[in-house]
Amino acid sequence: MEIQDRVEKKIIEVLSAPAGPTTPTSAVGADQLARMIDHTALKPDTSEEQIAALCQEAREYHFGAVCVNPVHVSLCRKLLEDTETVVATVAGFPLGATLPEVKAYEAQRAISAGAAEVDMVINIGAVKDRAYALVLQDVTAVAQACHAKGALLKVIIEAALLTDEEKIAACTLAQEAGADFVKTSTGFGPGGATTHDLALMRRTIGPVMGIKAAGGIRSYPDALAMISAGATRIGASAGVKIIQEARAGKHG
Repeated sequence: MEIQDRVEKKIIEVLSAPAGPTTPTSAVGADQLARMIDHTALKPDTSEEQIAALCQEAREYHFGAVCVNPVHVSLCRKLLEDTETVVATVAGFPLGATLPEVKAYEAQRAISAGAAEVDMVINIGAVKDRAYALVLQDVTAVAQACHAKGALLKVIIEAALLTDEEKIAACTLAQEAGADFVKTSTGFGPGGATTHDLALMRRTIGPVMGIKAAGGIRSYPDALAMISAGATRIGASAGVKIIQEARAGKHG
């Protein structure tokens, strides 16, 4: 079956299936949640001083990862070398409109500098054009670059720019290309993570593949809602506040 047919079949399958209930979770404690957080600093004006502070917070709160622009990867790896916190970075960020081979090269260079995870932005325009072979090529190029070096790949679909049908298509193509996670948002688009999108993404990819919720997650209740909807990773610049609230037992 051609990729066009497989994606169209998946769209029909997911949209025709009844949405399961979202069960609120209160079982994720502060320590477990911290390991699920990508402590993030991706603004274009981020300074090395701010990156050093980000890494110090990651040390103190035991975050699973820091997520930074490629220019800061080597510094983060140095600052976190004796910790369990890994360095994540981005490729084709934030628009997703660079060529597949450029995204793959960006990923390779970042991994060589110390990144263990790469969050790439999918070719959003190609998803909307239903140019599924191009999207598959786009993600596959980066997936192969990452996996050749033992790094994980997260694919950002920028859900706020897509219809539900397009979200299903993007997630299906990311899964077919061998990505390890799908991710909701860059944080630079018109909207961030929603429980609706997370539930739809989870129905599309099934129970095994990871989902990263990112964009607008600023509190412990926000994080719990995202996890209840299907997230296995949380991208946030408010990680310290989230864990402080978790330790205090603030559920909203």
